Amino acid sequence: MSAQELKNDQYRPCFSGHETFPLRYGWLQKAYRAVIGAPSPKAAVHAFRDPESIARFGVGRNMVSSIRYWATGTGILDETSEGLVTTWLGDMLFGQNGIDPYLEEDSSLWLLHWHLVARPRLTSAYWLFNEFRGGSFVRQDIVTPLLTLAQECAWSRVASTTVDRDLQCLLRTYIGGRGSSDAGDSILAELGLIRPMDRQRSRLSRGRKRNLPDAIFLFCLNEFWGKFAPAQNTMSFENIAYAPRSPGRVFLLNEDDIVERLERLEDISGGSFAWSETAGLRQIIRIGNRSADLDQQYLHDALSNPHVREAA
Repeated sequence: MSAQELKNDQYRPCFSGHETFPLRYGWLQKAYRAVIGAPSPKAAVHAFRDPESIARFGVGRNMVSSIRYWATGTGILDETSEGLVTTWLGDMLFGQNGIDPYLEEDSSLWLLHWHLVARPRLTSAYWLFNEFRGGSFVRQDIVTPLLTLAQECAWSRVASTTVDRDLQCLLRTYIGGRGSSDAGDSILAELGLIRPMDRQRSRLSRGRKRNLPDAIFLFCLNEFWGKFAPAQNTMSFENIAYAPRSPGRVFLLNEDDIVERLERLEDISGGSFAWSETAGLRQIIRIGNRSADLDQQYLHDALSNPHVREAA
Protein backbone atom coordinates (compact mmCIF):
# COMPACT_ATOMS: atom_id res chain seq x y z
CA MET A 1 0.00 0.00 0.00
CA SER A 2 1.59 3.28 -1.08
CA ALA A 3 -0.93 6.18 -0.86
CA GLN A 4 1.81 8.65 0.02
CA GLU A 5 -0.52 11.64 -0.44
CA LEU A 6 -2.80 10.22 2.24
CA LYS A 7 0.01 9.34 4.66
CA ASN A 8 1.21 12.92 5.00
CA ASP A 9 1.09 14.05 8.63
CA GLN A 10 -0.87 17.14 7.59
CA TYR A 11 -3.52 15.18 5.70
CA ARG A 12 -7.05 15.16 7.11
CA PRO A 13 -9.30 12.42 5.73
CA CYS A 14 -12.81 13.19 4.56
CA PHE A 15 -15.46 10.47 4.48
CA SER A 16 -18.55 12.58 5.13
CA GLY A 17 -20.28 15.86 4.35
CA HIS A 18 -22.41 14.70 1.41
CA GLU A 19 -25.19 13.56 3.78
CA THR A 20 -25.44 10.44 1.50
CA PHE A 21 -26.77 12.53 -1.44
CA PRO A 22 -24.95 12.08 -4.78
CA LEU A 23 -24.07 15.11 -6.90
CA ARG A 24 -27.18 16.22 -8.80
CA TYR A 25 -27.96 18.48 -11.73
CA GLY A 26 -28.34 22.15 -10.85
CA TRP A 27 -26.57 21.96 -7.50
CA LEU A 28 -23.25 23.44 -8.55
CA GLN A 29 -24.89 26.39 -10.29
CA LYS A 30 -26.95 27.10 -7.16
CA ALA A 31 -23.83 26.99 -4.99
CA TYR A 32 -21.95 29.30 -7.35
CA ARG A 33 -24.79 31.85 -7.47
CA ALA A 34 -25.12 31.85 -3.67
CA VAL A 35 -21.42 32.60 -3.19
CA ILE A 36 -20.97 35.07 -6.04
CA GLY A 37 -24.01 36.97 -4.77
CA ALA A 38 -22.80 37.17 -1.17
CA PRO A 39 -21.22 40.46 0.00
CA SER A 40 -18.18 38.70 1.48
CA PRO A 41 -16.62 35.24 1.81
CA LYS A 42 -17.81 35.09 5.42
CA ALA A 43 -21.37 35.92 4.33
CA ALA A 44 -21.09 33.20 1.68
CA VAL A 45 -20.55 30.62 4.42
CA HIS A 46 -23.72 31.81 6.16
CA ALA A 47 -25.65 31.42 2.90
CA PHE A 48 -25.42 27.68 3.50
CA ARG A 49 -26.29 27.92 7.21
CA ASP A 50 -28.78 30.70 7.82
CA PRO A 51 -32.54 30.09 8.24
CA GLU A 52 -33.20 31.18 4.65
CA SER A 53 -30.87 28.54 3.16
CA ILE A 54 -33.68 26.01 2.65
CA ALA A 55 -35.71 28.49 0.60
CA ARG A 56 -32.59 29.83 -1.13
CA PHE A 57 -31.57 26.42 -2.48
CA GLY A 58 -35.03 24.87 -2.68
CA VAL A 59 -33.98 21.69 -0.84
CA GLY A 60 -33.91 20.33 2.69
CA ARG A 61 -31.22 21.37 5.17
CA ASN A 62 -29.20 18.16 4.75
CA MET A 63 -29.17 18.69 0.99
CA VAL A 64 -27.90 22.25 1.49
CA SER A 65 -24.88 20.79 3.27
CA SER A 66 -24.46 18.29 0.46
CA ILE A 67 -24.52 21.05 -2.16
CA ARG A 68 -21.66 22.83 -0.39
CA TYR A 69 -19.72 19.55 -0.09
CA TRP A 70 -19.94 18.80 -3.82
CA ALA A 71 -19.27 22.41 -4.88
CA THR A 72 -16.00 22.49 -2.93
CA GLY A 73 -15.14 18.91 -3.89
CA THR A 74 -15.45 19.60 -7.62
CA GLY A 75 -13.47 22.84 -7.41
CA ILE A 76 -16.35 25.23 -8.10
CA LEU A 77 -15.91 26.83 -4.68
CA ASP A 78 -12.90 27.11 -2.41
CA GLU A 79 -12.77 27.27 1.37
CA THR A 80 -10.34 29.95 2.50
CA SER A 81 -9.45 31.33 5.91
CA GLU A 82 -11.89 34.17 5.27
CA GLY A 83 -14.78 32.03 4.03
CA LEU A 84 -16.14 30.66 0.76
CA VAL A 85 -15.07 32.04 -2.62
CA THR A 86 -15.63 31.08 -6.22
CA THR A 87 -12.74 29.59 -8.21
CA TRP A 88 -11.46 30.13 -11.73
CA LEU A 89 -13.27 26.92 -12.74
CA GLY A 90 -16.57 28.13 -11.30
CA ASP A 91 -16.12 31.50 -12.99
CA MET A 92 -15.24 29.88 -16.31
CA LEU A 93 -18.31 27.65 -16.31
CA PHE A 94 -20.94 29.73 -14.50
CA GLY A 95 -19.71 33.33 -14.42
CA GLN A 96 -21.15 36.31 -16.26
CA ASN A 97 -19.68 35.04 -19.53
CA GLY A 98 -19.61 31.40 -18.48
CA ILE A 99 -18.99 28.88 -21.25
CA ASP A 100 -21.38 26.21 -19.94
CA PRO A 101 -23.87 27.64 -17.45
CA TYR A 102 -26.19 24.60 -17.66
CA LEU A 103 -23.47 21.92 -17.69
CA GLU A 104 -24.55 20.65 -21.09
CA GLU A 105 -21.04 19.77 -22.31
CA ASP A 106 -19.13 16.57 -21.59
CA SER A 107 -15.95 18.64 -21.37
CA SER A 108 -17.29 20.38 -18.26
CA LEU A 109 -18.07 17.04 -16.61
CA TRP A 110 -14.54 15.81 -17.30
CA LEU A 111 -13.13 18.90 -15.56
CA LEU A 112 -15.40 18.39 -12.57
CA HIS A 113 -14.31 14.75 -12.38
CA TRP A 114 -10.64 15.77 -12.53
CA HIS A 115 -11.01 18.22 -9.67
CA LEU A 116 -13.03 15.73 -7.65
CA VAL A 117 -10.61 12.79 -7.76
CA ALA A 118 -7.17 14.11 -8.76
CA ARG A 119 -6.91 15.88 -5.41
CA PRO A 120 -6.75 13.83 -2.19
CA ARG A 121 -9.36 16.05 -0.54
CA LEU A 122 -12.14 13.41 -0.70
CA THR A 123 -10.48 10.27 0.54
CA SER A 124 -12.63 7.50 -0.97
CA ALA A 125 -12.83 9.16 -4.39
CA TYR A 126 -9.07 9.72 -4.48
CA TRP A 127 -8.33 6.16 -3.37
CA LEU A 128 -10.65 4.48 -5.86
CA PHE A 129 -9.29 6.26 -8.94
CA ASN A 130 -5.64 6.68 -7.93
CA GLU A 131 -4.64 3.88 -5.59
CA PHE A 132 -6.96 0.93 -6.29
CA ARG A 133 -5.19 -1.38 -8.73
CA GLY A 134 -7.97 -3.74 -9.65
CA GLY A 135 -10.65 -3.61 -12.30
CA SER A 136 -13.84 -4.95 -10.80
CA PHE A 137 -14.66 -4.67 -7.11
CA VAL A 138 -17.26 -4.97 -4.39
CA ARG A 139 -17.47 -2.20 -1.82
CA GLN A 140 -15.51 -4.14 0.77
CA ASP A 141 -12.52 -4.27 -1.61
CA ILE A 142 -12.25 -0.50 -1.15
CA VAL A 143 -13.45 -0.19 2.43
CA THR A 144 -10.97 -2.69 3.90
CA PRO A 145 -7.73 -1.04 2.67
CA LEU A 146 -9.06 2.38 3.64
CA LEU A 147 -9.73 1.16 7.18
CA THR A 148 -6.25 -0.37 7.27
CA LEU A 149 -4.79 2.95 6.13
CA ALA A 150 -6.84 4.81 8.76
CA GLN A 151 -5.40 2.57 11.47
CA GLU A 152 -1.86 2.92 10.13
CA CYS A 153 -2.14 6.72 10.02
CA ALA A 154 -4.03 6.93 13.32
CA TRP A 155 -6.96 8.77 11.78
CA SER A 156 -9.57 9.39 14.44
CA ARG A 157 -13.28 8.57 14.16
CA VAL A 158 -13.08 6.51 10.99
CA ALA A 159 -15.66 3.74 11.29
CA SER A 160 -16.44 0.97 8.82
CA THR A 161 -20.04 2.17 8.42
CA THR A 162 -18.88 5.73 7.67
CA VAL A 163 -16.45 4.63 4.96
CA ASP A 164 -19.02 2.24 3.46
CA ARG A 165 -21.69 4.98 3.28
CA ASP A 166 -19.16 7.31 1.70
CA LEU A 167 -18.34 4.75 -0.96
CA GLN A 168 -22.02 4.03 -1.60
CA CYS A 169 -22.62 7.73 -2.23
CA LEU A 170 -19.60 7.92 -4.53
CA LEU A 171 -20.83 4.96 -6.57
CA ARG A 172 -24.30 6.47 -6.89
CA THR A 173 -22.66 9.66 -8.16
CA TYR A 174 -20.82 7.77 -10.91
CA ILE A 175 -23.33 5.02 -11.63
CA GLY A 176 -26.73 6.34 -10.55
CA GLY A 177 -29.10 4.72 -8.12
CA ARG A 178 -30.64 1.42 -9.00
CA GLY A 179 -34.40 1.80 -9.12
CA SER A 180 -34.38 5.31 -7.68
CA SER A 181 -34.47 8.89 -8.85
CA ASP A 182 -30.69 9.09 -8.41
CA ALA A 183 -30.25 7.39 -11.79
CA GLY A 184 -31.64 10.40 -13.60
CA ASP A 185 -30.07 13.00 -11.34
CA SER A 186 -26.54 11.67 -11.04
CA ILE A 187 -24.50 14.13 -13.05
CA LEU A 188 -21.17 12.29 -13.40
CA ALA A 189 -22.82 9.01 -14.38
CA GLU A 190 -22.82 10.35 -17.96
CA LEU A 191 -19.06 9.79 -18.13
CA GLY A 192 -19.46 6.02 -17.76
CA LEU A 193 -16.32 5.67 -15.64
CA ILE A 194 -17.81 3.15 -13.22
CA ARG A 195 -20.23 0.52 -14.47
CA PRO A 196 -22.34 -1.98 -12.50
CA MET A 197 -21.72 -5.66 -13.20
CA ASP A 198 -24.40 -7.06 -10.89
CA ARG A 199 -26.10 -6.05 -7.64
CA GLN A 200 -22.85 -6.16 -5.69
CA ARG A 201 -19.95 -5.77 -8.11
CA SER A 202 -18.86 -2.74 -10.14
CA ARG A 203 -15.90 -2.10 -12.42
CA LEU A 204 -13.72 0.80 -13.43
CA SER A 205 -14.24 1.32 -17.15
CA ARG A 206 -10.75 1.77 -18.63
CA GLY A 207 -10.53 2.47 -22.35
CA ARG A 208 -10.73 5.19 -24.96
CA LYS A 209 -12.53 8.36 -23.94
CA ARG A 210 -13.54 9.85 -27.27
CA ASN A 211 -15.48 12.71 -25.67
CA LEU A 212 -12.49 13.86 -23.59
CA PRO A 213 -11.02 16.91 -25.42
CA ASP A 214 -7.27 17.08 -25.98
CA ALA A 215 -7.35 20.55 -24.43
CA ILE A 216 -8.44 19.05 -21.10
CA PHE A 217 -5.88 16.25 -21.35
CA LEU A 218 -3.14 18.85 -21.90
CA PHE A 219 -4.35 21.02 -19.03
CA CYS A 220 -4.49 18.07 -16.63
CA LEU A 221 -1.13 16.71 -17.76
CA ASN A 222 0.53 20.03 -17.03
CA GLU A 223 -1.18 20.30 -13.65
CA PHE A 224 -0.11 16.76 -12.78
CA TRP A 225 3.45 17.50 -13.92
CA GLY A 226 3.61 20.55 -11.67
CA LYS A 227 2.79 18.41 -8.63
CA PHE A 228 4.59 15.19 -9.56
CA ALA A 229 7.92 16.42 -10.95
CA PRO A 230 8.00 20.22 -11.26
CA ALA A 231 11.78 20.42 -11.71
CA GLN A 232 12.01 17.79 -14.45
CA ASN A 233 11.83 18.51 -18.17
CA THR A 234 10.97 14.93 -19.15
CA MET A 235 8.32 12.51 -17.99
CA SER A 236 7.96 8.84 -18.81
CA PHE A 237 4.92 7.41 -20.51
CA GLU A 238 4.45 5.07 -17.54
CA ASN A 239 4.04 7.97 -15.10
CA ILE A 240 1.54 9.71 -17.37
CA ALA A 241 -0.44 6.51 -17.71
CA TYR A 242 -0.27 4.95 -14.26
CA ALA A 243 1.04 7.24 -11.52
CA PRO A 244 -1.49 8.42 -8.92
CA ARG A 245 -3.11 11.74 -9.97
CA SER A 246 -2.01 11.24 -13.58
CA PRO A 247 -4.39 11.78 -16.50
CA GLY A 248 -4.15 8.09 -17.37
CA ARG A 249 -5.30 6.99 -13.91
CA VAL A 250 -7.89 9.68 -13.28
CA PHE A 251 -9.55 9.38 -16.71
CA LEU A 252 -9.09 5.57 -16.90
CA LEU A 253 -7.45 5.83 -20.32
CA ASN A 254 -5.96 2.82 -22.08
CA GLU A 255 -2.43 2.95 -23.46
CA ASP A 256 -3.43 3.38 -27.10
CA ASP A 257 -5.56 6.42 -26.30
CA ILE A 258 -2.78 7.99 -24.24
CA VAL A 259 -0.14 7.44 -26.94
CA GLU A 260 -2.35 8.98 -29.61
CA ARG A 261 -2.96 12.05 -27.44
CA LEU A 262 0.75 12.40 -26.64
CA GLU A 263 1.61 12.22 -30.33
CA ARG A 264 -0.73 15.19 -30.93
CA LEU A 265 0.58 17.11 -27.94
CA GLU A 266 3.23 19.14 -29.75
CA ASP A 267 0.65 20.65 -32.09
CA ILE A 268 -2.03 21.38 -29.51
CA SER A 269 0.46 22.78 -26.98
CA GLY A 270 2.06 25.18 -29.46
CA GLY A 271 5.39 23.40 -29.11
CA SER A 272 5.46 23.43 -25.29
CA PHE A 273 5.60 19.62 -25.22
CA ALA A 274 7.13 17.06 -27.57
CA TRP A 275 6.62 13.29 -27.76
CA SER A 276 9.76 11.17 -28.02
CA GLU A 277 10.31 7.48 -28.73
CA THR A 278 14.08 6.99 -28.74
CA ALA A 279 15.72 3.61 -28.22
CA GLY A 280 12.45 2.24 -26.95
CA LEU A 281 12.10 4.95 -24.31
CA ARG A 282 8.72 6.65 -24.51
CA GLN A 283 8.56 10.06 -22.86
CA ILE A 284 7.29 13.60 -23.09
CA ILE A 285 9.74 16.49 -23.21
CA ARG A 286 8.65 19.81 -21.73
CA ILE A 287 10.09 22.92 -23.34
CA GLY A 288 9.74 25.75 -20.84
CA ASN A 289 7.18 26.10 -18.06
CA ARG A 290 3.55 27.01 -18.63
CA SER A 291 1.99 29.19 -15.94
CA ALA A 292 -1.32 28.25 -14.33
CA ASP A 293 -2.90 31.47 -15.63
CA LEU A 294 -1.78 30.70 -19.18
CA ASP A 295 -3.13 27.16 -18.93
CA GLN A 296 -6.48 28.34 -17.63
CA GLN A 297 -6.79 30.91 -20.39
CA TYR A 298 -5.86 28.31 -23.00
CA LEU A 299 -8.47 25.93 -21.61
CA HIS A 300 -11.12 28.65 -21.63
CA ASP A 301 -10.37 29.59 -25.23
CA ALA A 302 -10.25 25.97 -26.40
CA LEU A 303 -13.51 24.96 -24.75
CA SER A 304 -15.23 28.11 -26.01
CA ASN A 305 -14.47 26.94 -29.55
CA PRO A 306 -17.53 25.15 -30.98
CA HIS A 307 -15.27 22.87 -33.05
CA VAL A 308 -13.67 21.53 -29.87
CA ARG A 309 -17.11 20.82 -28.42
CA GLU A 310 -18.25 19.07 -31.55
CA ALA A 311 -15.10 16.92 -31.57
CA ALA A 312 -15.70 16.00 -27.97
